[in-house]
Amino acid sequence: MDFTDKKAINGFLEDNEIEDMAQLDLVFKSMAGAMLDKLLEGERDTHLGYSKYDYANKKTDNSRNGYSPKNVKSNYGDIELKIPRDRDGTFEPQLVGKYQKDITGIEEKIISMYAKGMTVRDIQSFIGEIYGGEVSPQTISNITNRVLPLMEEWRNRQLKEMYAITYIDGIRFNVRSNGQVKEKTVYGVIGIDLEGNKDVLGLWIAETESAKYWLGVLTELRNRGLKDILIITSDDLPGIQEAISAVYPDAAYQGCVVHIIRNSLKYVSYKDLKEFSSDIKPIYKSPTEESALFAFDELKKKWYGKYKLAVDVWERNWSRMKTMYSFTEEVRILIYTTNPIESFNRQLRKVTKNRSVFPDDTAALKLIYLATREVLKKWTMRIKDWNRILAQLSIHFGDRLGERL
Repeated sequence: MDFTDKKAINGFLEDNEIEDMAQLDLVFKSMAGAMLDKLLEGERDTHLGYSKYDYANKKTDNSRNGYSPKNVKSNYGDIELKIPRDRDGTFEPQLVGKYQKDITGIEEKIISMYAKGMTVRDIQSFIGEIYGGEVSPQTISNITNRVLPLMEEWRNRQLKEMYAITYIDGIRFNVRSNGQVKEKTVYGVIGIDLEGNKDVLGLWIAETESAKYWLGVLTELRNRGLKDILIITSDDLPGIQEAISAVYPDAAYQGCVVHIIRNSLKYVSYKDLKEFSSDIKPIYKSPTEESALFAFDELKKKWYGKYKLAVDVWERNWSRMKTMYSFTEEVRILIYTTNPIESFNRQLRKVTKNRSVFPDDTAALKLIYLATREVLKKWTMRIKDWNRILAQLSIHFGDRLGERL
């Protein structure tokens, strides 16, 4: 069952005559008990070496000997399980240990494995090897789908009123849509708050971008309580500047210089790459915009005739990159690249590398959300030298920080 399909959900509720949350809990409790009984049965099959009624493959004198009832605590309350027995008394289930009374951790283990990048096949194999039982792909999907309400709650949570710096960038995946495999991008927005702490503010998935698309993303952030952003850094995403001007008109916009460098160098032949790279360094390393413009003029004089396209990249992006010249090195390091979000994306790629194609948008977002939860656990340190950086920002942006400091 697709738990993102409202029609399917309504049909499930009607078929089971579910009218309130208490009845829904009872259904989930029953389903969890049935799933565990099936896994325990699989453990006994593995122990005996043959499945029920498969006497042709029986190579032991041992056999099944009914069940013993056992009450355990689960995520859905107390569940009565049927613990399989064997005639020799040598079978001891691993999924629910002999003296184990609490099994609330089993589903969390499956979710944790999924979040760390294990595929459904990997999880099936792990459960088979460790627990001796079988679990269907649908069961694993149903268990991991438990995080979907948490994901939606997280994606719609209230944000702080102001973030000093935000970064916007994306990572591409292949997603199946309407019977076709399409390349889509999951965009993340990372924010640094006024205390110097990083957070992922949201995740969005899109096939194409435009000013209208980014207007929707930024409007969502504003509706979730984010009233002001001091500096926004991103790559040259289609329509992003227009959307920023419409929703956060006071925000200073800084294009990612690393992306500008890369886009410029791809038009330069290998034999001139080292020299051209040396000549553009004074542009983005200049202490002032005036000296940067002088270095750019020198670049044009030397290379425009040979590498017009490479030089035009700097001309075209000047308005996007000049914000950084208003700040000292400490601030400039933070805003002239999208390194924080690129580092975040690298960690996501480690988790998603085994997924060549996601079955749908929800599956992609689910895994990215779970991976994001793991990343956020490691973000415990605030930005280095933040007090000094904040002092500079408070002078530069004046009254906008107001009583928030």
